[in-house]
Amino acid sequence: MNIVKIHIENFKIFKGSFKFTLNKGINILVGDNESGKSTIIEAIHLALTGLHNGKYFKNELSQYVFNNEVIAQYIQGLEQNNIAQPLPKILIEVFIEGENTAEFEGDGNSEKRKASGFSFKVEFDENYQNEYEELVKIGGIKTLPIEYYNVSWSSFSRDENITSRTIPIKSALIDSSSNKFQNGSDIYISRIVKEFLETKEVVEISQAHRRMKESFMGEEAIKRINDKIKSASKISDKKVELSVELPSKNAWESSLMTYLEDVPFHFIGKGEQCLVKTKLALGHKKAKEANIILLEEPENHLSYSKLNQLISDIKRNSGEKQILISTHSSFVANKLGLGHLILLNDKKTVKLNELSENTYNFFEKLSGYDTLRLILCKKAILVEGDSDELIVQKAFMVSNDGKLPIEKGVDVISVGTSFLRFLEIAEKIGKKVVVVTDNDGNVEALNKKYENYLGDKATPNIKICFDSTIDGGELQDFNYNTLEPKLLKANSRELFNKIFKTAYQTDDELRKYMKANKTDCALKIFETTETLNFPQYILDAIKFVEQ
Repeated sequence: MNIVKIHIENFKIFKGSFKFTLNKGINILVGDNESGKSTIIEAIHLALTGLHNGKYFKNELSQYVFNNEVIAQYIQGLEQNNIAQPLPKILIEVFIEGENTAEFEGDGNSEKRKASGFSFKVEFDENYQNEYEELVKIGGIKTLPIEYYNVSWSSFSRDENITSRTIPIKSALIDSSSNKFQNGSDIYISRIVKEFLETKEVVEISQAHRRMKESFMGEEAIKRINDKIKSASKISDKKVELSVELPSKNAWESSLMTYLEDVPFHFIGKGEQCLVKTKLALGHKKAKEANIILLEEPENHLSYSKLNQLISDIKRNSGEKQILISTHSSFVANKLGLGHLILLNDKKTVKLNELSENTYNFFEKLSGYDTLRLILCKKAILVEGDSDELIVQKAFMVSNDGKLPIEKGVDVISVGTSFLRFLEIAEKIGKKVVVVTDNDGNVEALNKKYENYLGDKATPNIKICFDSTIDGGELQDFNYNTLEPKLLKANSRELFNKIFKTAYQTDDELRKYMKANKTDCALKIFETTETLNFPQYILDAIKFVEQ
């Protein structure tokens, strides 16, 4: 059993309707800050458990879980009309598929079609209609009257008696970026441990916890202390004594402490916490229950080796479980597979599950590439190496009053010789990208390499820029058609001798120096205040991303 789709209305960042389709196995959710990644994870966990920030949602309901724009529209409507306006509501629908879903099947969903699933609703309780109308008459409402709201579940078969306990899919939320303690213990580790156990084992823990109180009160030392208190106390005519809190429902979850190597769980490093929680969630073996594991930015607090270990555990042990991971890490995305990636942008989603097998395998095996920089930026200039990156940045600054490309929403990314791999991604997501490359003395080879992006096949969002002129010279085994010789061609030996603090007498001597000291020369060019000219193909690339 797994989640097919989530429908969210008016929850936090999402105004109106937002739909999110999940893959059966691994889902990697990426997007810029404030794009809604965390909200999606929160919504899924809330609908499955009734918990928000580690507390029961119905007891902690506030207007801050509603979309701000929706609340503002409601308040504005009241002020303009002074009559009772329909109160905004939150709806989270979870569409599911798999075995044993018949009792959840029906058309009681926003799409009015037959499907299996359930709805989590936060809406006005009509039992308070009279009170609400009186409140509106009094006027002066500036906030959402939360006291008139009700929280409920209902299945698509219109069964309104379901609860988080009867929902067949269980959720494990793992977020090491925040601390959510409950009486000294991490509420999430307690919940994960509970879900890991069989029902019989949970009962056994509960009973053992109850016997702890009885054993405490039976201790001779406690009896003596309570006798002493009784004889000395003049506080009340009634008995005063020491005891422990009587067990309440699920008391063991909040009071028992999880230890790792004799150290309380919340005292160990957050990275190790993430590893332990994930392994426990992956090890959940209850046969009749499906699980979705929700991971918030697992790269936080983890070293490279630990992160690699975590990803290996996920890939090896995920089995039939559904996993949703939010991340800003290209390593995580590449290693788990870009085919599982879902880009969240402007409240819309784009999947990268149609990449060629070669490209998919390339990024998985060479996981250090900054693929997410391309995916998350507004526009990109792709270059081969560090020196190219510095020169392109300098050229951009000259054309834009000293502003770096990133300040104008343009990311200059060094990708080695893997231009075509990145262009395949750019093509899938419609990203505006320009390639700046050397012709290496073979324009024909370049035309063939990029034939799918040149001439009649050119697309509005992708451009290939290179110098179409092939230069030569007297030097043997020297490439006159790379960045450094083209820069010298656009300027003069005298200027570059001044910038580099050199005194070369011929252009070829300077060319050899620049080639042997590519990065140092590029850095000096980047830092210089001298007036420079740049090859036309670089200027063409900058003009393209400025449009």
